Order: sequence, then C-alpha cells, then structure tokens
Amino acid sequence: MSTMLTMAGRTIPRAVIRTLNKYLDKSIIVEVSTRQSLGFGAQRAIYTYNTGINNEILSSSPKSICCRTDRFFRISAALPQDIIKCPAFPESVTEGDIRLEKKVGDAVAADEVLAEIETDKTSMPVHSPAHGIIEEILVKDGDTVKAGTPLFKLKVTGEAPAKPAPAEKKEEPKAAAAAPPPPPPPTPPPSQPTPSAAAPPPPPSPPRPQAPPPPRPATPMTSIPVAAIRHAQSLESSATVKLPPADPTKEITGTRTEQRVKMNRMRQKIAQRLKEAQNVNAMLTTFNEIDMTNIMDFRKTHQDAFLKKHGAKLGFMSAFLKASAYALQDQPVINAVIEGNEIIYRDYVDISVAMATPKGLVVPVVRNVEGMNYAEIELAMNALAEKARKNQIAVEDMDGGTFTVSNGGVFGSLMGTPIINPPQSAILGMHGIFDRPIALKGQVVIRPMMYIALTYDHRLIDGREAVLFLRKVKTAVEDPRSILAGL
Repeated sequence: MSTMLTMAGRTIPRAVIRTLNKYLDKSIIVEVSTRQSLGFGAQRAIYTYNTGINNEILSSSPKSICCRTDRFFRISAALPQDIIKCPAFPESVTEGDIRLEKKVGDAVAADEVLAEIETDKTSMPVHSPAHGIIEEILVKDGDTVKAGTPLFKLKVTGEAPAKPAPAEKKEEPKAAAAAPPPPPPPTPPPSQPTPSAAAPPPPPSPPRPQAPPPPRPATPMTSIPVAAIRHAQSLESSATVKLPPADPTKEITGTRTEQRVKMNRMRQKIAQRLKEAQNVNAMLTTFNEIDMTNIMDFRKTHQDAFLKKHGAKLGFMSAFLKASAYALQDQPVINAVIEGNEIIYRDYVDISVAMATPKGLVVPVVRNVEGMNYAEIELAMNALAEKARKNQIAVEDMDGGTFTVSNGGVFGSLMGTPIINPPQSAILGMHGIFDRPIALKGQVVIRPMMYIALTYDHRLIDGREAVLFLRKVKTAVEDPRSILAGL
C-alpha cells in the first residue's frame, strides 16, 4: 500500500488524500473533483494529479474542458402547497355531506382530522397528509361532495403545531389550617385633653322642619285586591328574557320558537330502509318469554375469571347471539332471503347487532357466529362497540348480515315489535329483565323474566318455523348445556 500523500496545496481535503492513498498504486493518474460554492451556483473542476515514486504530488493541472457549473436551491425557499381532496368512497356510496372541523389559519398535524364526510351508511374522516397550516377551504360546511372533490389548501410547514401549555393548577388550601397569628396588641386609648385645653362646645343645631303629610290617594286602597298586587310583584321580580336553545335536540326552553335542522344522510337512509321494509315485507311478530335465572347465575359465578382471562366482561349478548346461531342452524329458512323469484339459502351465520349512536342506528356484523364461543363473541362485540363510540364504523363492518339481534332492554323496554333489517328476513328483539310471578311446578314463584320477539317475513317463513325458532332460542339461553348436547 502506498504511504500517506503529502499535500502540495490546499485544494484537496485531507479525507480525500487518505482515500486516495488507500486505493491508488504508484504512477497513477488521479482525477479529483473540487467544488467551490458561489452563492446559488457552484464551479466544479476536474484536476489531474500525477503521483510519483514517493507518492508526492508532482503536478496538478485543471482540465478546463471538464469544468461545469451546477445550479441548486434550497427546498425551504418555496414551501410546497397541497390540495387535499375528498377520499374515495366504498363501492355502494357515491357522495356525502361534509362537516368541517377546522377553519382557515389553523395549524394541523399529520393525520389530524380536518373534516368528516357523512354518507348513507357511515362517516368518513378526512386526514391531513402532513404538518401545515390551512390556507383556504374550498367547500362550505354541509356541502355535498364526491370522490376527488378539492376540499382544502394546505401550506406544508414540516413542523407539528406546538401544543398549548397546560394551565397551572392553583394550589388548593391545605386541609390543616395554619395556626392563626397572634392578635395585635390593643391600641392605647387616646389621652383625654385637660379641661383647660378642651375646645368650647358646639352651638346647638336648629330644629328640623317636619315633612308635610303624604297626599291621600284619589282612589281608596281597598279598591285594589291584595292578590292582584302580589301577582304583579311576582311577575316583576321573576321577569326574565328567554332565548331559543342553542341545540334544540337536547333541551326545550319554552320560547315557542321552531328550528329547522337538516336531516343527516345516515338518518335519511335509515328512514328510507325502514319504510321499504314495511312496504315490501309481510311482517309478522311472535313472542315468548325467557327465565333468566340460570344465565344470570352463570354470569355471576364466572364473571371474575372471565374478565381476568379475556379482559372483557361476560354479558347477555353472547348468550343470545350463540343461541340465535344455534336456532338458525335448526331452521335454515330464517337465515335465507327472497331475491326476485328465488330463495337464497346462506351456509353461514353473520349476525347484525343493532347499536345506537348519536348519529343514528348502526348494525355492525359479527361474522361466522355458528363457530364461535361466548368469549369470542364478547371480544368481537367489544371491538365493534369501541368503533361505534369513536365513530369509526366502516361500511365494511356493516355489509352483509343474515340475521339481526336488537337489544332494547338496555333502555328498559318491556316489549316491542322490531322491524326487519332488509335484505334480511327476520330480527330478534330482546327486552328488559323484570321480576314477575310465574307458575313453576305448581307453585307461584318470582323469577327474572325477559320477553323476546321475533319479527319475520311471512312471505318466506311460516308460523311453525318462527315459533320453533323462538322456542329453540329460549331453551339455549335458559340452559346452555342443550347446545352441547345438541338438543
């Protein structure tokens, strides 16, 4: 290996010399590029160096033919500007109404929600692609937008907005009060002046003239009823100005005003589908009741162990979904649907679960319930409920479904007739649990009872299949061992 090259000038950095010494042999022509910054431009020249026996630089001459000028600029000189567009909708959705979350001048971080687009089935968030500042909003709040519609102009800054400093908490007074300071010493009474130095007494004030008596009223006092006077005084003291409520969906203040609010797309779609279900299906409802004693004891006995192992509480929905899947396997026609002049029988059980949200009723689907146990059903339900609370239910979560279970008992419902969720053929309605007297083995006993209702399409399902289905659900909930025994 060659030894260290000696520097003949200051045109080559020492790191380049060490690199050349590592790889070059004797008498080799070396071409080294040097660069000098000249403002926004740079002059680059190729120099030829001839190394001798002792690896000393013998000559260096620039090749002017290789000289060139490069242009470069800083990216920060012109910050990019992004046009944020409406994202693509699912296959069955073509448009939606936008609800703005930000205004012009707001600093936003990457992936922060800028707006929400309400569609017929769910809400889709619009996220910021990068850190920046909103320069312009290209749509109005409530406008109908389609996929690819420009929504915002974002000036990319590359820096996340500073978070506001948390407010300093005021020091709370200590519970143990400090000892009170000692009282100040009493001030000495002013010294009484001597009689010789006392001032002469002031002259007596003249007597005040007496005020004239008030004039007698022209109308006797007895002509105004006392009750009327008290009523007028109460009105005067309680007179307040009432304003219409800021949110008419949450309160009524009694101002006798009316406010018109646009119905969101999800509510419009729900109303349309429910009315279609009434117009198309020949709906009929049958009822039964379930003794909840055994399932409540089972839940109470295994709740702690279930929570410790699975991280979720054991509820009643898992028992009813599993019982429904078991009954659907016994009566496949309830899992079927009419399409045109044909009946479609599904060889799977996907149960839609009705959930109430502030924006309306959503029915996410728990799939393949026929092969799940209580724990798997509860975990799937918890995941869907968490999505619903965060308004993250996607269209894919609600697609499909062969049967629906609706639990109105969480609101205290005693009994009701649910409406079919098209294009399904039946829906099971759960209700509240109330203590009622029942006859059991010739004795009147008090038991926690629940009414259940099955609404079905009588065009496809006969009364026999509906009653047998409901009895199978009753048996599977009251005694889950019947599922294991295949009874």
